[in-house]
Parts: sequence; structure tokens; C-alpha cells
Amino acid sequence: MAERRVTVASPVGLHARPAARFVAAAAAFDGEVRVARPGGAGVPATSMLAVLTLGVRSGEEIVVTAEGEGAEELLDRLAEIAAADED
Repeated sequence: MAERRVTVASPVGLHARPAARFVAAAAAFDGEVRVARPGGAGVPATSMLAVLTLGVRSGEEIVVTAEGEGAEELLDRLAEIAAADED
């Protein structure tokens, strides 16, 4: 299982548009993808409701894990999305 830690840069945190981009990228992956707060239980990164329920704010760190072929590339993309300040 591959893992990345990334700080969320969007001023609104991992909410609304940033979360939608994050979930869409995770959903396109053919494998298991989870996101969590450090030390917390992971939730499916393919579920918009689950990701929003984490309540991640700007400047907070998340841990993203993926298992399957292409996991490292997916984590690079998800880290890019979470670390982008596009709002």
C-alpha cells in the first residue's frame, strides 16, 4: 500500500470544488483509495460525503493511501489536487 501526507492548501479546505476534484480523480482509479486525518480512521476517497465529513480545513494535513496498479501515480495526482490553491 502506497501512502502520501499532504497539507491542504485551498482556503476552503477539502470542501466543495477541491473535494469534487479529489473524489473524481480517486474514483477513476481501479483500486482502493482512502483518505484520513493523521492518526484517524480512513474513509473511502471515492465518496464525496465521506471526504466532506472529515471536515479538513486549509493548512491541515491529510494522509492518502492507495492500493493497486498505478497507486504511486494516483497519489501524486491526489497530492497535487489537495496542495493546490485554486479557489
